[in-house]
Amino acid sequence: MSDDKKPSNPLVRASVGVYDWLEKRLGLFGPTIKAAMHPTPENNASWMYVFGSAATVLLVLQVVTGILLALVYSPSANEAWGNLNFINHNIALGWFLRAMHGWGSDFMVAIVIIHMVQVFLFGSYKFPREFTWILGVGLLLLTLGMAFTGQVMRFDQDAYWGLGIGASIMSRVPFVGAPLVHLLLGGPIIGAATLSRFFALHVFVIPGILLGAAGLHIWMTLFHGVSDWPMPGRIVTKSTYQKEYHELAEKSGIPFVPDAAWKDAVFAAVILLAVMACAYFFGPFGPGGQPDPTIIQTAPKPDPPFLWLYALLAFLPPSMETPFLLIVPAVAIIAMLALPLVSPEGERHWSRRPVAVLMLLVIAVALGAFQKLGMYTPWSPVMDAWSGDAVPVKYLHDRTPLERQGALVLQQKQCRNCHSLDGTGGLRGPALDGIASRMTEDQMIRQVLQGGGNMPAYGNALNPAETKALVAFLMTLREGNHGPAINASRKLTDTSELQRPQWLNSKPLPETP
Repeated sequence: MSDDKKPSNPLVRASVGVYDWLEKRLGLFGPTIKAAMHPTPENNASWMYVFGSAATVLLVLQVVTGILLALVYSPSANEAWGNLNFINHNIALGWFLRAMHGWGSDFMVAIVIIHMVQVFLFGSYKFPREFTWILGVGLLLLTLGMAFTGQVMRFDQDAYWGLGIGASIMSRVPFVGAPLVHLLLGGPIIGAATLSRFFALHVFVIPGILLGAAGLHIWMTLFHGVSDWPMPGRIVTKSTYQKEYHELAEKSGIPFVPDAAWKDAVFAAVILLAVMACAYFFGPFGPGGQPDPTIIQTAPKPDPPFLWLYALLAFLPPSMETPFLLIVPAVAIIAMLALPLVSPEGERHWSRRPVAVLMLLVIAVALGAFQKLGMYTPWSPVMDAWSGDAVPVKYLHDRTPLERQGALVLQQKQCRNCHSLDGTGGLRGPALDGIASRMTEDQMIRQVLQGGGNMPAYGNALNPAETKALVAFLMTLREGNHGPAINASRKLTDTSELQRPQWLNSKPLPETP
C-alpha cells in the first residue's frame, strides 16, 4: 500500500500492516474473502439452502464440546460409568456440556438427512456435482458412525448391550465378520480394550476423516457454485450446463456474503438455541444402569438416530434378519452412491420427477413409522406397567370369589407388562378387553400353558389352581361387558368341571372371602 493511501489512524495503520504481513506469507485472506463474496444466483438466497451451513455449525459445536469432554472423560471400562456421573453431578455445568454434546449429535444427524433430502428433491446431485453428492453420502455415514460410537462412550446398560447387538450384526458379514469384531472389540467379547478402541474411533479416527471430508465438500461447493434453483423444463446437459450457470450467476447473481449468508446465520443460530433448550430442559443422555453382562433380561434401546432400525429388526422374522442386514443396507448405500452416475443429466424440478418424489415419500413414511414404534417398543414388556395400577374396579363388580382370585393372579403374575386392560399396560400382546369374545376357554388354557406367537409358555409359572382362576376371570372379559359376569363366563366355575382337563380339578383353589 502506498504512503498516500495509508490510513492516518495509527491503530488502523498497524492492523493493516499486520494483515499485509500475514497475507504475503500465508496467502489465506484473499482466497477466503473471494470465496465469501462469490456470486450466487439470486434464487439461491432461500431458506431451502440453509441446511448445509447449519450442519457445518453443528459439526463445530460437536468438536468444541467433544474436546472439552475429552479433557475430563476416562475411557476405561471400569471408570467410564462413574466418570460420567462425576461430570454430571460434580463439575460445574458438566451436565449441560454433556447434554449439548448429546443433543448436538441428534440434531446434526437430523440436519444432514434433511440437507440430503433437499439436495435430492432439487436434483442438485446431477452434473457437475456428482462427486459432491457422493462425498455427502460418506459424510452421512460418518455422522451416523459418530452417533453410534458416542453412545458406546456412555458405557451404561443400553450402551453395553447395544454394542453387543452391533457386534452380533457385524459378525454375520461373510468371511470378514469375525476379524472385524475382534478388531473393534479387542477380542471376541466386550472387554477392557473395547472402550479404548471406541474412544479412539470417536475422538480421533472418525472426526479426522469427517473434518477432512467436510472441508473437501465445502470446497467443491465453492468450486462449482451453489446449485441454482430448479425450474421445470430447465434440463441439465453436460455440454451446456456450466456455461448457462455462469451466465445466470453473472446476470442475476448476488454476493454470498452478506446477501445470502444472513439466512444461513439466522437458521444456524436458531438451531443452536434449540440444542441449548433441549440440553437445558431435557438434560444429558444417561448414563443409565451400570453395565452388567449378567443382566440378560433387558431391552437395550439405541439413541434416536437408530430407533427405526431397532424397531425394524424387532418386527422382522428371525429367518429374515441376516439377509436383511447383509443385503438391504449395502444395496441402499450403493444405490445412493450410484445415483449421480446413473442420472447425471435431465430434469431437476421435483414436479417432473414423480417417481423420485414418490420413492422419497414411501421411505420417509416407513422410517417415521418405525421411528415411532421404536420409541415405545411394543414387542418388549413394559416392566412398570402393572406396578401402581390395580385391575379396574368395573371389571370386579358382581364377580365370584374365583373370578376375583383370577384378577389377583393377573396382577401378581405381571400379565399386564405385556397386555393392556382398560387402556393401561404393555403393548406386546393383544389387549385383554373383550378377550373372551375372541377366544374360547380351551384356547385360553392352551395359550396360557403352552404359549404361542410371541407369548412364552407359563405352564411352569402357574399352578393348576392359579390357571383355573386366571382363565375364569378372563372369561368374564367380553366386548362391552364390564358389569356382572354373563352366564357363559360362569359356566367355567359352575357346570364345566367334567369338560376341563382332569388335572385342573386335582387341586382346589381356596376361595377368597
